[in-house]
Order: sequence, then structure tokens, then C-alpha cells
Amino acid sequence: MPAQKKPEVRGDVVEPEIVAKYVDTVLLDAAHPAGAWKSASPIAFSADWQGKNVDPGRETQVRVLWSRHYLYLRFECHYRELFTFEDSDPNGRRDHLWDRDVAEVFLQPDPSRERFYREFEVSPNGMFVDLDIFPGGLADLKSGLQRSVVRDEKSHTWNAELAIPMNSLTTKFDPAAIWRVNFYRVEGRNEPRAYLAWQPTHTPQPNFHVPKAFGKLRFASAPAT
Repeated sequence: MPAQKKPEVRGDVVEPEIVAKYVDTVLLDAAHPAGAWKSASPIAFSADWQGKNVDPGRETQVRVLWSRHYLYLRFECHYRELFTFEDSDPNGRRDHLWDRDVAEVFLQPDPSRERFYREFEVSPNGMFVDLDIFPGGLADLKSGLQRSVVRDEKSHTWNAELAIPMNSLTTKFDPAAIWRVNFYRVEGRNEPRAYLAWQPTHTPQPNFHVPKAFGKLRFASAPAT
């Protein structure tokens, strides 16, 4: 098995990254995760968008896998209380999902186009939204996202697994490419709500749309055939 690449170092700063491990396919089951998830090293975060106010009671772990056809993500979320919508489109899609509790990923397959990226959100009760973000606006992505979500009130956790079609992210997937990525959580019924980020955006007010703050997403090599 090829050695995993080490994070890049610039001066004394280690570039934050998450590595997606290769799989042929994964059956989504948030309550009974496939064994492949264990091969993916998680990242974890519990600080707010400014990198402050660490809250272990809202810690989030994220793992990423990839296949030729899908990018897979698993969120494991600790929560203090839940606040969700009760209505959605028949397929589970819900506009303005961020006005309730969510886990989010922003994906940028082409870092040279800084203001272009994709936004995916999932809620503790399984609703989702997928958006194409570009300068001056956004549009429904209609990605074909698949998902599985489970809640455990006893342990105060909710977990979500996503399968995002690669062709909704890039027209020509290159596993040697380095993407940009950030992960977020929003929780709370009233302001000030909790706005948590893997890589802090350091804006005065909560704002996740700061591409220059994104970390890196690398793709581990597929096994030789």
C-alpha cells in the first residue's frame, strides 16, 4: 500500500488536510457503519467559526471515502439539543436548511476558481440541501445526493452518511488533484446559535463562505489492479 502523503508545511504552519481513502463502493447505513469507514482517519472540531469557545458537547468527527463514482462522507455529531424543520420537499430537500441544525461540507474541486464551490448540508432528521455557489449567487445543484441519518437521544449524538455523485462535483475527476474543503455545524434555536467550523473563517460575524480559509482534501491512491 502506498505511503500516505504528509501534510504540507509552510514555515511553521502545517496545512490542514483530510485524506479520502479509496473504496469500490459503500452501502450507506448511519446506524451500522460499513467497515470501510475505519480505514479513513477522521478530523474533529468543536470550536466556533473564529476558532474560539471549544465545546466538546458539540464535537463533530468527519471521515471521507472515495470511489470512481461517489464521494462519501460520514458525520458523527454530538449535540446539546435539536432544532429541525418539520417540512421538506418529497425527496427530503429543504431550502434554507441552515436556519435549523445542520452539518455542512463545502467542496471546491478547482481551487484556481476561488469563488466557485459546492455546498451540501444534512440535518439530524435527514433533510438536505445541495447548492452550486458562484460569484454573485447560488443555484440548486440537483446533485443526486444519497444519505442515511440516525439519532441517538441517549448518547446525544446524530450521525449522517452522504454519497455525492462525482459527476456533480467535477466533469473530469482526477484523484491526484488536491481539492479545497471545509466542514461546519450549526446548532441552536435562538441567537447566538453555535456556528462551528473545522477551519476557522475568522470573520467578525458568523460566515462560512470564506474559501481562503478552506483546508485541503487529498485522495489516497486506489489499489493497483
